Amino acid sequence: MKIELAPLSVPLQRRLQTASVAQWVFSFLGLAQCCTVAFIALFFTRFWLVSALYAAWWFIDREKPSKGGRRIHAIRNSVVWRYMRDYFPITLVKTAELDPRQNYLVGFHPHGILAAGAFLNFCTEASGFSTLFPGITPHLMMLSLWFRVPFLRDCLMSAGLVSSDKESASYVLQKLEGGNMLTIVVGGAQEALDARPGSCTLLLKNRKGFVRLAIEHGTPLVPIFSFGENDLFEQVRNPKGSWLRQLQHRLQQIMGISLPIFYARGIFQYSFGLVPYRRPICTVVGKPIPVQRKHRPSEEEVDQVHQKYLDELCKLFEEHKAKYNIPEDRHLEFI
Repeated sequence: MKIELAPLSVPLQRRLQTASVAQWVFSFLGLAQCCTVAFIALFFTRFWLVSALYAAWWFIDREKPSKGGRRIHAIRNSVVWRYMRDYFPITLVKTAELDPRQNYLVGFHPHGILAAGAFLNFCTEASGFSTLFPGITPHLMMLSLWFRVPFLRDCLMSAGLVSSDKESASYVLQKLEGGNMLTIVVGGAQEALDARPGSCTLLLKNRKGFVRLAIEHGTPLVPIFSFGENDLFEQVRNPKGSWLRQLQHRLQQIMGISLPIFYARGIFQYSFGLVPYRRPICTVVGKPIPVQRKHRPSEEEVDQVHQKYLDELCKLFEEHKAKYNIPEDRHLEFI
């Protein structure tokens, strides 16, 4: 006998969506500290063997974040991610086919505060990545710092995250049979300091390392613009030259991560909190830019491909901005 389950009511669906997003925000902000404390605290309890065995495993497995990670499909397909997708909502748009016989290096823009679009689109199956791009395995680069945190490193790898160093990128891109997509949030932590609603400023003018990497491996470049990524949070005013911006920049140099002071709504009220606003995100994947392989490209060759990438990214933005309520007179600004 087949039992039909009644669909969830709209208010209950919204509560589940809000709870899922809130859990993601707060767990990500505090998970690193909790994992570290738990790892150390276990040594002083009768469960000390858990941390001891994990420490041995951690040592043996220490290079895995730079060797393609260790994805777990059950985690990538969790229903929690679908609730998060529907909360904003988030959609993934394909504008060109990607040949699974090739590898691709993808530039994701903008970073936003927490790169929500990058995570949900490429670290989960909530937006149907495998259906849109069959035969392609996505990898998203993340600061190596986070892979030094016990327990958290395994959670990150299970979603398809890899460390953001050249060795890690080369490992993914040198797969001869193709089918790998390496996504880099090019603006990085520094760009997050300029993330606020309506902003079209990208930290990209002098970011050329990813272009050089693509040339060295002969990997096509794919530009991505995620419309709405900057609209999820407000940020305390921090213009360049201000004491707050100088402090944030200094902390970034010391710790490797930026500390934007952001706010949005609460879980049960809309006035103030750390839960992102319910604003749609549409991540548009552009067409591949062919790149000729050269082991040691000159500065001129890198600049040429970099400029072509900027042109294609601008074209992608201009062709789609009207669909996502971007004013006609607003254009991308590269700094």
